[in-house]
Amino acid sequence: MTGTGQIVRPYGDTTGDGRVQVSFTLPIPFGSADERARAEGAALQLAAKMGLAPAMVVHAKGMGPKFTFFIVYGRVGHLVDLSEVTVAEREFDILSAAEVNLRIRSALGRKLVVVGATIGTDAHTVGIDAILNVKGHAGEKGLEYYREIKVVNLGSQVEIPRLVALAKSERADAVLVSQVVTQKDAHIKNTSELAAAFREAGPDRPLLVIGGPRFDPAMAGSLGVDKIFARGTTPRDVASYLVHRLAPAAGPSDVVPEARETGTVPEARETGTVPEARETGTVPEARETGTVPEARETGTVPGAAPAGAR
Repeated sequence: MTGTGQIVRPYGDTTGDGRVQVSFTLPIPFGSADERARAEGAALQLAAKMGLAPAMVVHAKGMGPKFTFFIVYGRVGHLVDLSEVTVAEREFDILSAAEVNLRIRSALGRKLVVVGATIGTDAHTVGIDAILNVKGHAGEKGLEYYREIKVVNLGSQVEIPRLVALAKSERADAVLVSQVVTQKDAHIKNTSELAAAFREAGPDRPLLVIGGPRFDPAMAGSLGVDKIFARGTTPRDVASYLVHRLAPAAGPSDVVPEARETGTVPEARETGTVPEARETGTVPEARETGTVPEARETGTVPGAAPAGAR
């Protein structure tokens, strides 16, 4: 790293030595001694064309009769200018479960409906279950935990026409799809077909949210979906995005102060609502003043037991 802190280079054995490790597979056999020597020579040739100099093959293993997997270690002369790195900023705040529930109650007045699935031939449910199941992921509970979210988890290998039909019958606000299988860009093809199917189903389509380890979030627009989540996404990320898009805050007062730190609303930890405010969203007679009548002068709440009478 230079003195400005803006230019860095790879680290391998010592700081700034430019050493990197790459792996790849070549369609070359790795059987006889001659075949092995030829295979490693081919790997070194590729490494040199990639800019690794000097380079060495630190691992090679046959992958069936016609392929060889390599790990190559070498030095590159390229530098990284941190001032030129662009990072997409998150367009929404991360909220607690209490804040998400409050936003949904205040904005929708009903439960937010989410339908989730994996589509095509993808049989992997680990991604969709991590977001939807109450057990959650990374120490966070899934969307099933949120009182104001109704979750319909369809599981794996759901055909797109069936998903469209079920989303319509459930009157889904959002459809969440996970794609783990990425061979031959299957995740790209499936996502494009999903978006096309919902377009054909009518203008009032639900929010389309896609997730998977090989997606680039910047591809959402080109694929015809509303949001793409990549690796490392947690249930709170998804829940916060859903209320950002579907249950916008009415104003700064929409968040209860105590909920910012504790994740709960006072007097609502058991019931999930504030007494006398379940229908109106405000505390009677305190809407304008912020205090309870008859307590302004005395400092007591009407009906409270006298001191020492408890």
